[in-house]
Amino acid sequence: MTRFHLTLASTGRTVMSGWWADEATARGKFRDWIGRNVADARVVLVDEETGRVLASWPDEE
Repeated sequence: MTRFHLTLASTGRTVMSGWWADEATARGKFRDWIGRNVADARVVLVDEETGRVLASWPDEE
């Protein structure tokens, strides 16, 4: 089962998306994607089983 969903968006449009069964792997990808050179980037990691956002960048204000 692929439980952890990661998206990278630019100006509100999805640029990359991935699914992982292992949370540690998904969090590693989250850190990797933050370094991408994407204008107006937004990275979000969600636990699809609970619907909870586990991490997002940049932080919401």
